[in-house]
Amino acid sequence: MQRADPWSATCPSRGIIEILASKWVLLLLPTLRRGPKRNGDLIRALDGVSQKMLTQTLRDLERYGIIKRHDFAEVPPRVEYSLTRIGASLAEVIDSLDDWVIKHYGPLMDAAARHT
Repeated sequence: MQRADPWSATCPSRGIIEILASKWVLLLLPTLRRGPKRNGDLIRALDGVSQKMLTQTLRDLERYGIIKRHDFAEVPPRVEYSLTRIGASLAEVIDSLDDWVIKHYGPLMDAAARHT
């Protein structure tokens, strides 16, 4: 397997970065860090996400082994999503980013207001 080089236009790692840069991923992973969630729980937690976007995001994250989908094979259907070990490590990094945004929100918004 080749070494990741996200600065190279031909490196497949850019696809991973593209997925991880999604606002829904940045909101979803810290939500799952609090524990396994069902689809309805995630829709309620991620204010504004559409079912289509949530489903696409969950599938992308599952494809790369960041989350796992547990189908209980029950009627009515019951499915839960949770972080894998690698997903938990990523969620920890994203939590740090969230903390940074919260800490610097005021100055960032002040700068944006002066810029317009």
